[in-house]
Amino acid sequence: MNTSLVNRKETSKLYEKSIKLLGMNLADAKLSKAYMSVAFIALLIGGVLGLLQGLERAGLIQLPYWFNYYQVLTAHGILLVVVLTAFFTIGYFYAGLSHTLGGLLPQVRTMAWIGFWLKVVGLVIAVVPIIMNEATVMYTFYPPMAASPYFYIGLALIVVGIWLCAFGAFISVAKWRKAHPGQHIPIFAFFATGVFILLFFGSIGVTIEVFTLIAWSFGWKPTVNVLLSRTLFWSFGHTLVNIWYLTAVSAWYVVVPKIIGGRRFSDTLTRVVIILLVITNIPGGFHHQIVDPGMSQTLKFLHMFMSISIGFPSLMTAFAMFYVLEKTGRKLGGKGLLGWLKKLPWGDVRFLAPMIAMIAFIPAGAGGIAQTTNQLNQVVHNTLWVVGHFHLTVGTSVILTFFGISYWLIPYISKRRLTPRMNKVGVVQTIIWTLGMLFMSGSMHLVGLLGSPRRTSYTTYGENATALGWDPYLIFLAVGGTLLIIGVLIQVFAVFHMMFFAPKGTTEFPIAEPEVSEEKTPAWTDRWGLWIVIMLIVVSMGYVVPLVDLIVNAPPGSPPFKTW
Repeated sequence: MNTSLVNRKETSKLYEKSIKLLGMNLADAKLSKAYMSVAFIALLIGGVLGLLQGLERAGLIQLPYWFNYYQVLTAHGILLVVVLTAFFTIGYFYAGLSHTLGGLLPQVRTMAWIGFWLKVVGLVIAVVPIIMNEATVMYTFYPPMAASPYFYIGLALIVVGIWLCAFGAFISVAKWRKAHPGQHIPIFAFFATGVFILLFFGSIGVTIEVFTLIAWSFGWKPTVNVLLSRTLFWSFGHTLVNIWYLTAVSAWYVVVPKIIGGRRFSDTLTRVVIILLVITNIPGGFHHQIVDPGMSQTLKFLHMFMSISIGFPSLMTAFAMFYVLEKTGRKLGGKGLLGWLKKLPWGDVRFLAPMIAMIAFIPAGAGGIAQTTNQLNQVVHNTLWVVGHFHLTVGTSVILTFFGISYWLIPYISKRRLTPRMNKVGVVQTIIWTLGMLFMSGSMHLVGLLGSPRRTSYTTYGENATALGWDPYLIFLAVGGTLLIIGVLIQVFAVFHMMFFAPKGTTEFPIAEPEVSEEKTPAWTDRWGLWIVIMLIVVSMGYVVPLVDLIVNAPPGSPPFKTW
């Protein structure tokens, strides 16, 4: 073997060891801190907007005409659904790639910074029309409602920024594999690969839609195919939810066992779960369009099956996690049927937050099955039930996991320590957030079953008795929103305190090892090229026929409308 190649490999291994021993590379840490800062600033602004939205929906306030309910609703969705989640996911996974792969390559770091500024500039360009009431089209921006073309341009820049980060991750993993032949991709990098594959392939459809809408809103294209646009959006919208889920699952599998002093259940099972989530994720978007015309029942049934198939890796995750929790609890001295629960570190926010998130996913997943099923969906479609489900899945299962991650990740990238006092602050914040979501999401589910619509400001529909019966539930919604903004303020304070003011020191990046007696992980699990091909075949099964039909047999197009 070439002597210089051997020396480079040895140098690379020594660098990787130094990163793991001494902490994160300073340049990589600066990158992740920038992403985390934007994420939590978005949480703060989006949280304030959410409170205003909840108070108006409950009939307690009325927003001024120059910043109305629907503007607030649009900005709230963009800031929390797109900005918070995208910036947190990238900051989190890039910190993990730096740790597990021995530092980011300089060109990858450059790509991530370019992606960062593209997303920031895109966010500003998209938000300005919302503030000016020129893009009050909500997070889903369904045509024929037309926003300012600059709103769509801003969204396009955000997507391109995300793509740069995705390709940076792919380059990092490919370079590592080349330098470590015969070795498995580290499990955290394996999760990152799955998430960025979904981010890239899942966003292709909505990117095509956005570029079409740019031409349409500028007047270069007189009409747009509304049904095609909705279909392209939900090829992304459905996948995005599960990108957040897979990001949270990475912490459940890899981080939580380490925090509680245990080991991962199975390296092979973990990788199979990731592969299944990647393959089955994208072709499920039609269950969001289950009441739309223009698509056959056969196609909707196919997508319903593909959506429900995601439940299989989720059930595997539930089994693996409760196995780890029980085994670790019993190792710590837990006796009896449930005695192991008492031995878990409930006073540690790094465990408490993701544990509540995992528990919340049980009813959240059940609600998702209801919305995926045609008959049950007819009852709750376009009601506040859907918004309650969204706040239970994303606002609780995903965001609480993100919060739990922040209490070790922020100190890690800042070379600081989580103090017992800040840990108590985190525990209090987690309890407040949980109660807030219980009030808000619970009342949304219940009032949705009574027929209260989503995406509408407060109205009694002419003192209609049915609408008046929704009021008590909407008051509970407002109570939940008030608790949540308290949780937001505490969380944002905690993040920036840990980033700049906590005592300096070393914090571990917690990655659990698999069981000692576990058999060797099969080599086929690392064949990402094969899994991408299978994923594309499955996506083609779900989308080629309907997309061709929607294009060839296109319904009459619609000109742009401004309904506000």
